[in-house]
Amino acid sequence: MKTLGLLTEKEWPHGFRYPRQFNRIVELRLIELEPWYFLKGQPLREAMAGLTERYPARQLVPFARRQDNDDVACWDVGKGDEVFVIHDFASPGWEQRAQFASFYDWLRRAVEDFIEFDS
Repeated sequence: MKTLGLLTEKEWPHGFRYPRQFNRIVELRLIELEPWYFLKGQPLREAMAGLTERYPARQLVPFARRQDNDDVACWDVGKGDEVFVIHDFASPGWEQRAQFASFYDWLRRAVEDFIEFDS
C-alpha cells in the first residue's frame, strides 16, 4: 500500500492503524467513487496537517475528500473504526457533518453519493 501514497506506519498517530476493511478496498483499488476520492501522497499529508491545525482537540486521520465541497472522511484516533465526515474549514465544534459506525457503513453512503452524483 505504500506505493499508493498512504500514510506509513511511522506517520500514523500513536494508537492508529488502518482498519482491515479500508486496506481491502485499497488493495482492490476501489478508491474513486465520485464525488469522493481517496487522499494519497502530498494531498493526504496536507489534509492531515490542516485538520490538525484547525481542530486541535481531535486527532483526525483523513482518507477521502468530496470533490464538490469541503467534506473529508476521517478516523478520530481513539474512537475505534468509526468514520467521521468533517466539513473542513468550519468553526471548531461545528465541523462534524456525519458519523458512521464503520468504514463499510461510510462506503455504503459513498456508493449512494456516487449514484446521486452520476444521475
